[in-house]
Amino acid sequence: PQLQAVRWPDCEYGSHSWELVVTVDHQHEEVQKEFLLRVTGDLHIGGVMLKLVEQIKISQDWSDYALWWEQKKCWLLKTHWTLDKCGVQADAKLFFTTQHKMLRLRLPNMKTVRLKVSFSSMVFKAVSDICKILNIRRSEELSLLKQSEDTLKKKKKKDKNSKEPVTEDILNLCNSPVSSGLSGSPGLYSKTMTPVYDPISGTPASSTITWFSDSPLTEQNCSILAFSHPNCSPETLAEMYQPRTLADKAKLNAGWLDSSRSLMEQGILEDDQLLLRFKYYTFFDLNPKYDAVRINQIYEQARWAILLEEIDCTEEEMLIFAALQYHVSKLSLSSEAQDFTCESEVDEVEAALSNLEVTLEGGNASNILEDITDIPKLADNLSINQYLLSDVLIKQIHCFLVLCDLGCEIVPDVNVAAKKFGIKLLIPVADGMNEVYLRCDNETQYARWMAACVLASKGKTMADSSYHPEVHKILSFLKMKNWTMSPQAVSDPESIDMKPECFVSLRYTKKYKSKQLAARILEAHQNVSQMTLVEAKLRFIQAWQSLPEFGLSYYIVRFKGSKKDDVLGVSYNRLIRIDIATGDPITTWRFSNMKQWNVNWEIRQVAIEFDQNVSIAFTCLSADCKIIHEYIGGYIFLSTRSKDQNETLDEDLFHKLTGGQE
Repeated sequence: PQLQAVRWPDCEYGSHSWELVVTVDHQHEEVQKEFLLRVTGDLHIGGVMLKLVEQIKISQDWSDYALWWEQKKCWLLKTHWTLDKCGVQADAKLFFTTQHKMLRLRLPNMKTVRLKVSFSSMVFKAVSDICKILNIRRSEELSLLKQSEDTLKKKKKKDKNSKEPVTEDILNLCNSPVSSGLSGSPGLYSKTMTPVYDPISGTPASSTITWFSDSPLTEQNCSILAFSHPNCSPETLAEMYQPRTLADKAKLNAGWLDSSRSLMEQGILEDDQLLLRFKYYTFFDLNPKYDAVRINQIYEQARWAILLEEIDCTEEEMLIFAALQYHVSKLSLSSEAQDFTCESEVDEVEAALSNLEVTLEGGNASNILEDITDIPKLADNLSINQYLLSDVLIKQIHCFLVLCDLGCEIVPDVNVAAKKFGIKLLIPVADGMNEVYLRCDNETQYARWMAACVLASKGKTMADSSYHPEVHKILSFLKMKNWTMSPQAVSDPESIDMKPECFVSLRYTKKYKSKQLAARILEAHQNVSQMTLVEAKLRFIQAWQSLPEFGLSYYIVRFKGSKKDDVLGVSYNRLIRIDIATGDPITTWRFSNMKQWNVNWEIRQVAIEFDQNVSIAFTCLSADCKIIHEYIGGYIFLSTRSKDQNETLDEDLFHKLTGGQE
């Protein structure tokens, strides 16, 4: 049959024009939502929007609106592109909607904030804007996470069993500059304009709080974000998702959003709730003077990781964490912490925290000019695998080769009360891992050897200026573990209402009675009772960083050629293959030995090449392989940061390293 040409009457475009249906997202009930536009393929996107606004006839600001293509799940943001170039045809369903929408974010301290976020920008940029509102520097360390299905199921079950409706206390920040569709003030990233905090209490200095006058981040909101608030009850803790196995821990990391795509492209809807979390465990340039909010949120993320047993620790370590939490809780509720403004004492604390910052970063301290010709050596009588070796000497070059090139894992085995100071070195061999056990005689010997091992695992020698700060950090941590009970601690009137169950994981509330727990926490508290609020938080972070599992994000994978599933641990400097049944490390590969990595998007397989012709390939079973690809690229990107960069980021480099090409 012959096709019959249809002639459109009074059509200015001629026979090659067609009709395009656009749905407009507006709040005027009396005005229609769907509009029919007659267009041609060579009409550019900007022209379509102009034509649409003229037809809507509503007088309002349309500057934040853009076209969203529903079937393709993409924004049409290149307004100079034509419909033909975009591939838009008559069957396309386009929505004319705002780019900035409301989003609920649950912060690491479990507080929920509600603010407007760009749903059209890449998540990397959206997180940067969010952090500017919240005054959190180094936004590249954070990202957005969807809650796992298991977490949501447990929460729904709790809500179902609750007799009273659950009401959540939400901090509304919807009047921020970014929320209004404007870019965040660059002043927050300027040393001269960044709000200055009291390094003792974390409160904004009165001279700088006025900078927040046009922002939702008022003094009260600053306190909410920068202070630790009363701990939750054991009942609340019991209702939260707690991973029991490595497979459970892998579920925690399955929901990271793709940093190279927008929220809308990933199915996030207006007023959805996401988690804002520190994704990369490399906390760069922590400065108590500017980072009260950031330090508190890192502390809170660490605290919840301990309480929910997302990371393993010994009973001795749990009591240290409990004592520090108790101390932070006391100071946060104390007016003394907020009234402490003595200039000289502030300077003294800033100096102390500056040195603590060095230990957190592993950076250079004031002793950077120490005699570099005096390279430390270790020469001690050590017990190695039960054999006493006299005058064992580890030179820095040997330490580097053994621990770095072989991919050795270092596991502390310490019990201060029992005078046990051991270091396990797990060295990979053809059929698994060989264990070498170093038994030290005392705290000082252990600290020196452990510091050497830690530096070697980072690709550094004992000649590095961070060796002595590392020794000092380890000794400080051991000192916190070394306590004896004093009658004064028991009689402390403030300890009567302690509620010790709030400071430890459920395992220990089941193991000990409340009075027993309180007594042991008070014992440990004696060694931290003189710390300031910010120092206690930094010590908590430091102790968290000392745990063997710190910084590991787990994924269930299937290696090429293997018939069983394994767990892959991703850290800031290495990948670890772990036996899913026993939890034992099988092999370690360091990023420093990596030549290239890529993804076969058709079969969703990650392939990595290392030095010495070592290659691995695996598919990810517990999450999208893009997440692991982004993790690797993200850590490599963060390793390029330096304080000379004036805190500006090469966003293009980040996307080049993490984006991949599907």
